[in-house]
Amino acid sequence: MSSAARLSRLLALVPWLMVNDGITITEAAAHFGVSPAQLEKDLWLLIVCGLPGHGPDQLVDIQFWDDGRIHVLDAQTMSAPLRLSGDEAVALLVALRLLAQIPGDHDRAALIRATHRLQEAVGDLGGAPSVVVEAGGEHSVIDVLNEAMHAHLAVRIVYGSATRDEVTDREIEPLRIASDDGRTYVEAMCRRAGALRTFRLDRILSAAVTSSAMAGKDSLDPVTHSPDVASESAKPMSAVIAIDSGASWVLDILAVTDVDESADGTMTGSVLLHDPEWLVRMMLSLGGVAEVLAPTDVRKSVADAAKRALAAYAEGP
Repeated sequence: MSSAARLSRLLALVPWLMVNDGITITEAAAHFGVSPAQLEKDLWLLIVCGLPGHGPDQLVDIQFWDDGRIHVLDAQTMSAPLRLSGDEAVALLVALRLLAQIPGDHDRAALIRATHRLQEAVGDLGGAPSVVVEAGGEHSVIDVLNEAMHAHLAVRIVYGSATRDEVTDREIEPLRIASDDGRTYVEAMCRRAGALRTFRLDRILSAAVTSSAMAGKDSLDPVTHSPDVASESAKPMSAVIAIDSGASWVLDILAVTDVDESADGTMTGSVLLHDPEWLVRMMLSLGGVAEVLAPTDVRKSVADAAKRALAAYAEGP
């Protein structure tokens, strides 16, 4: 017998015994589907449970050893069946519905049944709130990816990249769908990049299953085929930046590590760099309080982008 099953029975036992005062151990055991010996063990456990302090007036008091009949003398806080609060029920509904939308090994039908039962119970709390959960990205995109993974076919997507301000057409071989921090991602072999990439579903503008079979995981580059890849960019590297004194707020914005501070207050540190274009845009947005020291190609990219911006500004509207 699992601990979870016993806990559920213990929580239900006290309020049920209060309604059925004087019932015998044998009858109660038959109702809960356990042996009389097991039910008696449950009763001995319950009478040492109670409120913090565990004084005589803070413990559950049940009498059952005199004549084999059970009488609850003091139920403490267990006199009513366990009931979820409104906030707890809604939080559980959100989790169930989000999980049901994500393909995986879980039993989706069972999740839907549990969701419906909980929704009915939530109605008793008043208001019967309707909980709608959108797993990051359109449902149609999730369905397409799920279909492709089952059929071992590639998917053609139109993808909007936030770091490059561009929209690209790609063919990907989806491997798995996962959620993290409220967003949903698909990890896939990108034929355009020739490496493993992770794409945010809410940035996939369209998706369609192709007739092209997946090449399979064996064809992935062992260097780039890593489950830790976390964006649609290449394997991350580090950049070294310098930050003016008085601009320490940049440390938090860029998640700078290995920070060294010189005598004049200037700070240098490392930034994890998934995509050079992201850092270029961040440097331009900081208004000159920070600069890239290395790698040199990123430093040059920042300088070139700044020159283009100044030239466009000089030309006017």
